[in-house]
Amino acid sequence: MNVVIVGLGNIGGSFAKSIRHSFKDYKIYAIDINTDTLKEAENHGLIDKGYTNFKKIIPEADLVIFSVYPMTLKNMIENYAPYFKPNAILTDVTGVKESIIAEIEPLLRNDIDFVFGHPMAGRESRGLEFSSREIFQNANYLITPTKKNKDENIAFLENFVKKLGFGNVSKITPEFHDEVIGFTSQLAHVIAVSLINSDDIERNSKRYTGDSYRDLTRITNINEKLWPELFLMNKNHLLHHISLFKEQVEHMEEAIKSNDIANMEKMMAESKRRYHDLHDLEYHPED
Repeated sequence: MNVVIVGLGNIGGSFAKSIRHSFKDYKIYAIDINTDTLKEAENHGLIDKGYTNFKKIIPEADLVIFSVYPMTLKNMIENYAPYFKPNAILTDVTGVKESIIAEIEPLLRNDIDFVFGHPMAGRESRGLEFSSREIFQNANYLITPTKKNKDENIAFLENFVKKLGFGNVSKITPEFHDEVIGFTSQLAHVIAVSLINSDDIERNSKRYTGDSYRDLTRITNINEKLWPELFLMNKNHLLHHISLFKEQVEHMEEAIKSNDIANMEKMMAESKRRYHDLHDLEYHPED
């Protein structure tokens, strides 16, 4: 099988390393605008060959993995839809589904099957040098089937990512994907960014931080070009979750103002119960 990875950064590079390890007979190609990245990947044996020209390799691809920003993905499909190999399977790694599926599916030929996916794994740092096969091990993977997908291609992607090391593979609707990711991932980033930006910079807080602050702000080492795109493409779900979060902060604020220890204890006990429920399921949150 010929696999083409479009975008050889952190996630794309992790796919290359994982495929090389788990599928010895697959040919792996990559498309990227950075020729140095492609050369590095070739030199380390991660890919068989790299390309900057989409048209030179995409007609040979049985499986295409798009590891690019959502709007870049839409533009690529728009520009290169005629060049896909007949019966090719396409997939992606984007963190929003409803809007991007609505944009992309009308652009595809009937013989092309785009099975949309979302690996719940990653690191804050960008670039091929930060890619790792280990980030996929036992991580969650979300597949969002549509009416246009063939059952055998959904099953192929599910088996494929399991062999790459993903633990729990869930098939959910695009609508539910965006609702739950709006809470588990996007809201978490909103909170972390807001927390660290509320700091008094003259205090030099880094001299006084402990694990709690470092854990809460770890994900603020953020890709500032990608995340606004994700936020706006999932705007309604995200704003709903922000509203519910603000209600909880206000409950805690009121309990503190009124010296209501009993209510604070109740809120903390409930949060602890939910924390243990979460980890009892061996949930793997997105980095």
